[in-house]
Amino acid sequence: VQLVESGGGSVATGDSLKLSCEASGGTINEKCLGWFRQAPGREREAVATIYTGDDITDYADSVKGRFTISQDGFKNTVYLQMTSLKPEDTARYYCAIAPDGVLRPWRPAEYRYWGQGTQVTVS
Repeated sequence: VQLVESGGGSVATGDSLKLSCEASGGTINEKCLGWFRQAPGREREAVATIYTGDDITDYADSVKGRFTISQDGFKNTVYLQMTSLKPEDTARYYCAIAPDGVLRPWRPAEYRYWGQGTQVTVS
C-alpha cells in the first residue's frame, strides 16, 4: 500500500488546513488509519485515528475539538481537517495504515505503512 499526503502549508495562528492522504495499491475499507506528526527534535506522536469500518475515531488531547479525521472510501482517502491552528501544531504530518487485527492502534509502532509526510507550519 502506498500513501501520499497533501495539503500542508504555512499558515497563521488561528487558520485552518485540510490534509489529505490518498491510498493506492490497497483499500482503506475496514482499516485503521492514523495521522501522526513529528516536530524537529521530538518523537512522532499520534494526532488522530479512524477505523473506517464504522468511523470510530480517537484524538490526542492536544487537538480535541480542533481537528477532525474523516474518510472517503470511494476516493480511498483519509482527511485531517485542522482548525484554530497554533504554533505548537507545527510539524511534519504523516498518515499510516495499521495491519489487520490490531485493536484501536495508537502508537506509531503499531502502524505498518507510512506516507512521506506533508509539512505544516503555523506562525
